Amino acid sequence: MKASLLLVPGLLLSLFTAGCKDDASKAKPEATGASSAAVTPSASTGAAAKGAAVCTTPGELTDSVSAPFFPKAIGGYCLDPQGEVKTYGEKAKLTMDQVCTSAFDGECEVYKRFGLKRVVSLRYVDGEGKGSAVEVIVSEFADPGAYGMFTFRVNAGDPADPATPKPLQAGAAGAIGTGRAYVWRGSHVVELQYTNENESQEELTKSSAPILTALGKEIGQRLPGALALPPAAQALPTEKLVPNGIAFQPKDVLGFNGVGPGALGFYKDGDKRWRLLSIVKDDVEAAKDAFKTMKSKPGSLPITGVGDEAVHIAVPMGEGDKSGTKVEYLVARKGRQIWGVGDEEYALRAAEGPARDKARVTKDEATEKMKPLLAQPAPAAAASGSAAPKGSAAPATSASAAPKK
Repeated sequence: MKASLLLVPGLLLSLFTAGCKDDASKAKPEATGASSAAVTPSASTGAAAKGAAVCTTPGELTDSVSAPFFPKAIGGYCLDPQGEVKTYGEKAKLTMDQVCTSAFDGECEVYKRFGLKRVVSLRYVDGEGKGSAVEVIVSEFADPGAYGMFTFRVNAGDPADPATPKPLQAGAAGAIGTGRAYVWRGSHVVELQYTNENESQEELTKSSAPILTALGKEIGQRLPGALALPPAAQALPTEKLVPNGIAFQPKDVLGFNGVGPGALGFYKDGDKRWRLLSIVKDDVEAAKDAFKTMKSKPGSLPITGVGDEAVHIAVPMGEGDKSGTKVEYLVARKGRQIWGVGDEEYALRAAEGPARDKARVTKDEATEKMKPLLAQPAPAAAASGSAAPKGSAAPATSASAAPKK
């Protein structure tokens, strides 16, 4: 039972370019969470947070498209009176080429891969003149790329790492780390970065949380779009799911061209770890086509008696691994749903020799974990305006459907 792995990239971005780079480095943002987008802030922001009366007259929301997304003032902060709302892409002042060449600090192609359409950047400053500010980047994506970008940002590495951003009840899904927060809803991803060059790391951790939480929740409530996760993510069981432990790929799930959209769930029970793959197609024929692509991989072995059809596949571990170790999955189709049960790559990477074999999901374990997955119905398509699943980034499926260890 082997399958290719949807890797959660560990690439990190510099937080913000130009004048904000110094602030971001002094703020010492969390090392293991994925970095925020690097859009250049307003040119005159350095002088904005001077004096207690800075928020007497907040800045103006000059972009008519995104103006409803943002409060002018919240939690003692206000829109930077000396700042500027910058827009890129569709119905914007600046082009998408400019967001890549002069605004994003590297990895613009990552955003494009998820279907980037529009970017808005602005800044909030504290009304007491203590030097605190929050850079806000709102990116709009073609469906369903926004949720994929959100999971990419939140899970730069192992989601079970204690330093990974924790769930935040905001929008349809949210996460918060030291000095940064992320919110997803519908076609939008919000990236928030707190800076204050006068604060120590301990002070920054304490002072950033209230404003990031308040601003993230407020913007998440104002954003348009559905509150439900994509169907593939909804289907994932919640029991033993690592907090915020979902990676979503709109197209090439596990490296298979055109198989997506699909979701990988990261699971942990004591020392045992595994991943679950979920793909939900619109109809049975589409699911059959996707499964055909997966089972055609060289070295795949058909499995009988599991679902409508099943296969064992294996792929090399992700970039940077030179051991030649394969990641193995049992993949099965039932109607329009495809499930996969496989090894946790992070567990394999951390183990050597006999310990690596122990970290694997055995054939019998995979078969037992697969049974309750095949027994549950495929989720309905996400409906606009539906309630957000409890736990923000956790899927809405009942825990009773979780695989048994």
